[in-house]
Amino acid sequence: EVQLVESGGGSVQAGESLRLSCKLIDYTFDDFDMGWFRKAPGTPCELVSTISRDVGTYYSDPVKGRFTISQDYAKNTVYLQMNSLKPEDTAVYYCAAVVWFGRTWTRAGPHEDCWGQGTQVTVSS
Repeated sequence: EVQLVESGGGSVQAGESLRLSCKLIDYTFDDFDMGWFRKAPGTPCELVSTISRDVGTYYSDPVKGRFTISQDYAKNTVYLQMNSLKPEDTAVYYCAAVVWFGRTWTRAGPHEDCWGQGTQVTVSS
């Protein structure tokens, strides 16, 4: 099972920024592409962004132009820089090793996309 350690969530005002971090344990980015999902109360799990050696980066329409995904190979860590945050970005964010399945990215392994501890992001207006 892929182990990940997420950090960086918090509470901010609209327009501010946060950076989420996710450290991949016991594997490297040569083994997996990486991504972030999020889930707000009462809404389905949503793919936010992915980063792949082969196909580059992907951003969902609601975050495009505001969020940036990156990875540090030396630290085995993937980041999600979130700028110009909006109240609708409020959610629990989940990091995942991802695979392309069907016509979308999904969490690698047996668990659902929004699975694990996650990190809470709260944006107030």
